[in-house]
This record gives sequence, C-alpha cells and structure tokens, in this order.
Amino acid sequence: MTADEVCAAVRRGIPALYECTAAPQSAVRIRTPFMYPDGDLVDLFALDRPDGLLLTDFGDTLGWLGMQSTTPRLGNKQHRLAADACRSLGVRLEAGHLVLRAIGEADLGEAVQRLALAAVRVSARPRTQEEVSDWLEERQIRFERRVVEMGRSGRRWRVDYRTHAGGSAKLVFLLSTGATRAARGMVEHVLAGCVDLSLRREHNGSASLVSLFDDKADVWRDEDFALVEQNS
Repeated sequence: MTADEVCAAVRRGIPALYECTAAPQSAVRIRTPFMYPDGDLVDLFALDRPDGLLLTDFGDTLGWLGMQSTTPRLGNKQHRLAADACRSLGVRLEAGHLVLRAIGEADLGEAVQRLALAAVRVSARPRTQEEVSDWLEERQIRFERRVVEMGRSGRRWRVDYRTHAGGSAKLVFLLSTGATRAARGMVEHVLAGCVDLSLRREHNGSASLVSLFDDKADVWRDEDFALVEQNS
C-alpha cells in the first residue's frame, strides 16, 4: 500500500476527529484526540508491512516521559511500569516504541484507539512518585507509601509517604501535575489535609508534615506555596 492508500484506510476506520497526514519513512501520521498530561496531543504512525499495517508511536511516549524527568534516562522501574500499562491493552513495547503489528484494515480503528489509550496510560503513570521513592531508597530513608492518617475532624487523609529517619516521622504530601487548572485544587486539598492533621499532631505529638512540590511543570504560583507553608 502507498502512503495515500494507508491514509485512506485510516480515514475509513476511524472517526473524523482523527487527522491523517503523510509523514517521513512512508508512514501516515494519525493525530488523535488523546492527550498527554501536559495537553500535548498523542500522534501515532501507520506503516504498510507485508503481514499488515504496523502502528507505532515512534517512541514519542517514552520520549515525553524522559522530558519530564530529572534524570537523563528512564530507569528499569519506569520501563517495567510502562510495559505493564502496555500489556493490559495488548500493546508491545519494542526498543522504546509502543507497537501493534499485523493489523488488518477492518481492525485499524480499534487498534488506533487501543494504542492511543496505551500512550495515555504510560504517560499518566505516577513517575514522580517513583523518582521520590528512588531518592529515599538511595539515602536509606525508611518509608511507607499511600498511608491513611486520621485528622482531628475524624476524616481520613491519604498521604503519599510516611518517612522515618533520625528518630522522627514525617507525613509527606506530593503535589505533582502538568495542568494549571488542576494545580489550585490540589493545593487546596493538601492545605485542608495539613490543617486537619496538624491539629491532631498538636494534640498527640504525631508525625510532622511536609508538602513536596514537583516543579518540572511551571504550574505553581507563589500563593500556592504560601497557602501550605504555614502548616507544613
């Protein structure tokens, strides 16, 4: 099949809100309505092969994850998380590319949506939490993840980490998002948790509180830090 024929097959198999254009390597670029966490659209690429169409992201998803990282390359743990997310959708992870092979024309629409969903799931994995966990492990700081603590009000708060070092414990809220719209709501939620838990801490001397901001995305304002710094 020529690129034009592949593009025509793509257009027949997917809704009109997917855009289809020619791309290098005789591929067809499929711009999907799916988005990475920062709002970038997920692009996929279809190539004609003897056993059917090959659908791939050309490494864009793991490349996007690498751009969000404070380290130069993805670690083994991040690769395992990505492989798990792909496996649940029947997608292969090959040399850093998300791939579906031997796709018939009749199945192309379903395959495009499945691969795009895999890209979203891989990029939405809690990568920042893995980086924090690795940082704590490297420094031999004992910690528990996703613990539940009771506030003075009786409400239960899910805290990202409880750490133990130097004879003291700390409860750590992790604030991480690539969306400006979500940032304020996240700050207000953590503020409420810190206030409720700090009242209980004053009463029984339990763990101190920490609010940890992931600043890889420029979504936080000075007032966001000011809101939580009085209680954490």
